[in-house]
Amino acid sequence: MLRNMKVALTVNDFLRRAELLYPDREAIVDEPDQPAASWGSITYREMAKRAKALAAGLDALGIAPGERVAMVSHNSARLLTALFGVSGSGRVLVPINFRLVAEEVKYIVAHSGARVLLVDPELEKEMADVECEMKWTIGAESDAILMKFDVEPQSWEGDEDATATINYTSGTTARPKGVQLTHRNIWLNASVFGWHMGVNDRDVYMHTLPQFHCNGWGMLYSVTGMGAKHVIQRKIDGAEILRRVEQHGVTLWCGAPAVLNMILDAAAEWNGPIPGAGTVRCVIAGAAPPTRTIERCETELGWEFNQIYGLTETTPVLTINRPRAEWDNLSPADRAVKLNRAGGPAIGCTMAVDDQGEILTRGNMVMEGYWAQTEATADAIKDGFFHTGDGGFIDEANYLTIADRKKDVIITG
Repeated sequence: MLRNMKVALTVNDFLRRAELLYPDREAIVDEPDQPAASWGSITYREMAKRAKALAAGLDALGIAPGERVAMVSHNSARLLTALFGVSGSGRVLVPINFRLVAEEVKYIVAHSGARVLLVDPELEKEMADVECEMKWTIGAESDAILMKFDVEPQSWEGDEDATATINYTSGTTARPKGVQLTHRNIWLNASVFGWHMGVNDRDVYMHTLPQFHCNGWGMLYSVTGMGAKHVIQRKIDGAEILRRVEQHGVTLWCGAPAVLNMILDAAAEWNGPIPGAGTVRCVIAGAAPPTRTIERCETELGWEFNQIYGLTETTPVLTINRPRAEWDNLSPADRAVKLNRAGGPAIGCTMAVDDQGEILTRGNMVMEGYWAQTEATADAIKDGFFHTGDGGFIDEANYLTIADRKKDVIITG
């Protein structure tokens, strides 16, 4: 008699549910000004079809499960779909920071052992000298080779401990390190993050956060699993963000404090009521903005301010600070002081601070390790905890405050 059923947690679970329950719902509104030719608006049925076509294309090229596919791209429907089509077929996606110079991209492609490299048309000249076994410009060229719609892709049994993506950290004093995130890491981060933020099928998520950056913090999986709508934004502009909030009914976005500042600046020049007042939730991370900025988010935009803390190595969400019921009667200024902290530990996460003031954590969100760097992995994960390299303290309410971020902070604006 079967008494125990353990089913692998994979990224396929999110898109599979959306395709099953919301096949005819608008899934993605692509950036209209994509140089690779915008996909426009597609449904979840079409998104799933394109993810499977990509998997079949990789089959035809002889890219086996476990092999790496690198992609250096601005936000796009193609990159979003690749996060499912590549990882969901057992391959490993290597999403590369589009702000890196060619020499850094060369290193990442070589170090990861990627057999395929896809390059944004805008970066084609800059990346001309970056070599890879198979290399194409994203768009009609890559679509013709990779998208095989007329054949069913090979089945992948699914292994939650398999590496789904390798996300390279930005190295200023040393070479970038490749963070191995497993399907289990990604699944649990996305589920917990989405749970804390109340993601639901009525949400409209705007991609103000680079999709390469820890897979858009994992929020893109949460949104997909709930059948909510993705609105792709290729480049950040405060006024354009407000326009898209108004046009698409955006309810949720993630980004750095710099992005919020751009929106506040644009709102000062906005003609008419601020779009999304009372309905938009923004999630900020990177460095805590001043309390005055947090207060202005509420008073000038009417948007809910949320703060998280994490690292690429932790998939990334460790702590969450969302306005809680106990703060409802506080003034916006006093509430901003409460929201200025990094937050309390996310579900399933244990936080600690050692006697040197370094922030430590343990939980299912911690990476498998650094790709092909066993010593660096051993330095980071020891004595049962991941050592963040950041400094901070935990107050009497069990909320973490960051005092010193030693790790690189990617400014996503």
